Amino acid sequence: MIKRRVTRTVDVGGVKIGSEYPVSIQSMAKTDTVDVEATVSEIVRLEKAGCELVRVAVKTPEAARALSQIKGKISIPLIADIHFDYKLALESVKNGADKIRINPGNIRDLKDLDKIIDVCGEKRVPIRVGVNSGSLTEMHTGAGNPADIMVSSLLKYLELFRTRRFKDVVISLKSSNVRVGIDAYRKMANECDYPFHVGITAAGLPDEGIVRSSIGIGVLLLEGIGDTIRVSLTGEPVGEVLSAKNILKTVGARNFGPEIIACPTCGRCQVDLVSITKKLQKELKKVYGQDKPLLIAVMGCEVNGPGEAEGADAGIAFGKGKGAIFCKGEIVKTVDEDAAVEELLAVIRKGV
Repeated sequence: MIKRRVTRTVDVGGVKIGSEYPVSIQSMAKTDTVDVEATVSEIVRLEKAGCELVRVAVKTPEAARALSQIKGKISIPLIADIHFDYKLALESVKNGADKIRINPGNIRDLKDLDKIIDVCGEKRVPIRVGVNSGSLTEMHTGAGNPADIMVSSLLKYLELFRTRRFKDVVISLKSSNVRVGIDAYRKMANECDYPFHVGITAAGLPDEGIVRSSIGIGVLLLEGIGDTIRVSLTGEPVGEVLSAKNILKTVGARNFGPEIIACPTCGRCQVDLVSITKKLQKELKKVYGQDKPLLIAVMGCEVNGPGEAEGADAGIAFGKGKGAIFCKGEIVKTVDEDAAVEELLAVIRKGV
């Protein structure tokens, strides 16, 4: 069980963010927000994949006004991403944004920030203060520890929020450097009780980006740091959500239904384990829900197979053309390779 860092709770359009609630999943639409139809279509796909909050870029007044139309056609909270122009934050709140994301690196005038706090306080709209290492000019001088620079910049920015007693704040300190990002979050965790949005910015294409994000986000979650996450990938946004679910499931922070562990295969394996595992994964989605955890082992030989299978809720360990099905540590039956998936599913259906 992960011991979460204790935070206050922030309500974003009905989704509670904080240590008393599950770590939530965010993503961002990659469409032009002014194109309402395309943006809604993408957000609906993200919803179906398991996204719980979604952010859109607000670059113009037209984009801010489009929020009201988008919001009426989706079912998850809508976050407006604001850069440079504080007036876009005001217009976004007016048009129904459930949260505003601002960047201290490009909204620096405290008078402008004060106006955003005024409107968000009146409408009870939370603000994410999102530091991005790439937008802080202090980061490019080469002087000082990068994580310290990020934290000190954020603490200075938060002074106005404290003076104004505005508490509906979520903060993030994102860097494309995994080590810097982890260090910044660790340092900031000792400075406040605001909930954290955690991620590695500009992680890159999926093959490398998923690894960077899994390490950065995973380390922090295992330390109890993180209340909502985004996996920032260059590519299809649904992949961000699926990766986020896998990270949360792997560290034990959330349950999203069945989990399959399968051996990598080697010269000892005498069955087509890859095809069997893929078929099982596909069929499981049809017959088993996401309401409780289930660990299933698919093993290709007799060396580690029986032990791994016995440690799972259910599983199968193969020999030559046959497999022994285990349930709760006991052998249930031995089956032929071509009937393995159906037989294992039958055991699961009976109630593992």
